[in-house]
Amino acid sequence: MNNIKSKKVLIVVTSFDEVKSTGHKTGIWIEEFATPYYLLTGQGIEVTIASPQGGKAPIDPKSTLPDFTTDDVKRFFGDEDAQNRLNNTIKLTDVDAADYDAIFYPGGHGPMWDLPEDVKSIELIQSFYEAGKPVALVCHAPAALQNVKAKNGDPLVKGKQVAGFTNTEEIAGQSTAEVPFMLEDMLIEKGAKYAKGADWQPFAVVDGNLITGQNPASSHSVAEKIIAALATQVS
Repeated sequence: MNNIKSKKVLIVVTSFDEVKSTGHKTGIWIEEFATPYYLLTGQGIEVTIASPQGGKAPIDPKSTLPDFTTDDVKRFFGDEDAQNRLNNTIKLTDVDAADYDAIFYPGGHGPMWDLPEDVKSIELIQSFYEAGKPVALVCHAPAALQNVKAKNGDPLVKGKQVAGFTNTEEIAGQSTAEVPFMLEDMLIEKGAKYAKGADWQPFAVVDGNLITGQNPASSHSVAEKIIAALATQVS
């Protein structure tokens, strides 16, 4: 087993902060950032946070409401260093995939709007995947896989087990107007072997070096799977 403390993980977050059609503010679902952030940094893993525009990454205000506030979310809002890091993300275009051992995308509705079309994000996922490095995404973040291709030109997700926010969760959350497409439908259309557990319950799958989780409750499991993959990674 390698020294996990020498590992570096790139966390890619959204820069998208408002759904124009509804006027609702959006961004990262903060639990999906905070939980993996503390699990990874707690292992001594070095974390870098990047976004398409750089600078302050938006947090979905709904994710800060008491109903959704977990211990890690409370910890984040009491942690000046973590907040400063999320307020000062580096630009995706300044990132070199070779500098990192894994890439992780937290969800929220924001990532569905800017990351699927982001050329640098697409390039990074392809680069990490082809290098055999863990590529992890949770909840709505698998939307970033929409236009990622495998080496043979097929969608990267084709034939692979992939989890992501379910249609039934989106409908139950009354948030269908906040998304450009239904994530479950898109993954199936791209040929993924869409996998899901019960709504709102933790569920994550690993297919090769692709790690995906279904919903906010799955962020802990996804982070654990990243750590497990890094522990067996050949330096």
